Amino acid sequence: MSKKDYERVDFKVRSNTKDILAFTKLVPERKKRIDKASADPIKDDPMNNLAERLHPDRLYMIIDEIIDNTKSTKTFRLIPNPESKTKELAYFRAGQYLSLKVMINGELITRPYSISSSPKEALKGYYDITIKKEESEGFLTPYIWKNWKVGTKVESSGPEGFFYYEPLRDKKQIVGLAGGSGITPFISMAKSIENGELDAKLTIIYGCSDEQDIIFYEDLKQLEQKHPDKIKLVTVLSCEEVTLKGCETGFLTAKIIKKYSDIQNSSFFICGPQVMYDFVDKEIEKLNLSPKQVRKEAFGEIKNIETFSGFPKDIAGKIFNIRVHIGDMVKQVPAKPTESVLVALERAKIGPPSKCRSGECGFCRSLLLDGVVFISPINDWRREADKKFNYFHPCSSYPLSDLEIEIPRNLE
Repeated sequence: MSKKDYERVDFKVRSNTKDILAFTKLVPERKKRIDKASADPIKDDPMNNLAERLHPDRLYMIIDEIIDNTKSTKTFRLIPNPESKTKELAYFRAGQYLSLKVMINGELITRPYSISSSPKEALKGYYDITIKKEESEGFLTPYIWKNWKVGTKVESSGPEGFFYYEPLRDKKQIVGLAGGSGITPFISMAKSIENGELDAKLTIIYGCSDEQDIIFYEDLKQLEQKHPDKIKLVTVLSCEEVTLKGCETGFLTAKIIKKYSDIQNSSFFICGPQVMYDFVDKEIEKLNLSPKQVRKEAFGEIKNIETFSGFPKDIAGKIFNIRVHIGDMVKQVPAKPTESVLVALERAKIGPPSKCRSGECGFCRSLLLDGVVFISPINDWRREADKKFNYFHPCSSYPLSDLEIEIPRNLE
């Protein structure tokens, strides 16, 4: 070994020794600093303040404008409530949703609605949420139609959800498969592409059952005309009489998807009602896509859980009892097997925590102490550890017997 090599090795050994000595002193030094620090809570932490602004637990807003989109669809423009402390809206990623918190007859109802405005418009001071009124839908939408006016106060979660474009994961070409009000996250994405926030291309294949009820048709056609190399709208109408030129007819079949997509070089985002998922899932299978190419928006609770394989048919008309532990309180709640545990808790006016209502976010995660539940096979987002230790998501679980559960307090 030459003198130079020896010196180099000797320097390395001494350097490594210093590093080891410094590491052994790290924990004691940290402990000394902690012991010397004040026990008083930090009142003004700029990083915590920034985190709270970017990821608020609750937003307090008022309706600034109501826009009639179609005969069954309205857009509600929300701005910060001037009476609240927060005077700005949280930034979000195109495709995310707000979980509305609405009190109806003493019962707290939560429902997720995609934001139909763009993130840039949030910086201007407003969110748009677009809501379609379905005849068969529950009681929240009729309540909104009847009671919400300009000036009405609205509470919601901060922006939530994972239905957004991620360049590290998704391909540059997005194919959006939309049905009905499932167009809302895609109009947000299209606007984001138009104003330069989102660097991607978007083809929307939009299925509608009524030619007079195509949401955002003119807006999307204008965006397509302005950016033909980046945005394209394909309308698929399933109604009997069709007068709209240039559209497809029927349903969102694999054949139509192939016609307008570069299958291997696209990421497929799907958003719509449950009936659309039931159909499109089978068509998607025919395309032989890799799992990472497909993303689905959480569509809320399943309405016909009794039709799923594995659900016992003979208990549909029964009523079970749920013994609910919340901190030191214990309550008894009746529950139908065809409605989620979350719905049973809401009917009893317990007001459990919830956001997505699809099992995805895990916000309603609770402990099953006793009994049997049927977990929705398409909405089972539990971690493996949760399955092992009996944790479940009430929004995607249905009672098959009397239950005893422990739910978290709603601290929002």
